[in-house]
Amino acid sequence: MSEQIEGRNAVLEAFRSGKCVDKLFILDGCQDGPVRTIAREARKKDTIINYVEKERLDQLSETGAHQGVIAQVAAYEYASVEDILAKAKEKGEDPFIFILDNIEDPHNLGAIIRTANLAGAHGVIIPKRRAVGLTSTVAKTSAGALNYTPVAKVTNLGHTIDELKEQGMWFVCADMGGETMYNLNLTGPIGVVIGNEGEGVSRLIREKCDFVASIPMKGDIDSLNASVAAGVLGYEIVRQRLQKK
Repeated sequence: MSEQIEGRNAVLEAFRSGKCVDKLFILDGCQDGPVRTIAREARKKDTIINYVEKERLDQLSETGAHQGVIAQVAAYEYASVEDILAKAKEKGEDPFIFILDNIEDPHNLGAIIRTANLAGAHGVIIPKRRAVGLTSTVAKTSAGALNYTPVAKVTNLGHTIDELKEQGMWFVCADMGGETMYNLNLTGPIGVVIGNEGEGVSRLIREKCDFVASIPMKGDIDSLNASVAAGVLGYEIVRQRLQKK
């Protein structure tokens, strides 16, 4: 599937044929009929619309013929949170889910999906806004894991965590100020929250977590790459689950 669709007719057709458009870029101030129709279709599908200057569209354009609209299409279809929970149930296992708080680097997202698959997690949840979607770079970096590990995209991470808590899940986030991860009981139905590459886990999401786990570090720099942190914390959960059996 093409990752980017440009031009009014092509973008409108993408929406009408049911393609999953992650982001729509429209020339700021453009209010003619076809563009309004595209914006209306985007709102029906709850697609994020970005109104941008012509320079930004020219920069994004791969064809040079964007006609004031560019759509970025997901390379893979998204699952639902229910699909992820159903996968855990089907395997007869406690849910094990990675929740990503505004991961912006497609290589990090792809690497985390790969780790999630290998660690036996049942899926990954990402937010709609201020985060990378399932681009072809993410798919490539996941090394095929996207074919097996469902990724759900939600409007509000905080609400999703609250809903999953009501279903008996616990949440742990990776953060330097927490308890050493080896001292925490991370068995049972659990969600691992990994924060943004620069700012870490946002305050609101951190406050919703039951545990804050710090990863012991002995070096001279103060943080791990987001995908490495996901791997280290994810595999501590694997270790504890194996020990419990």
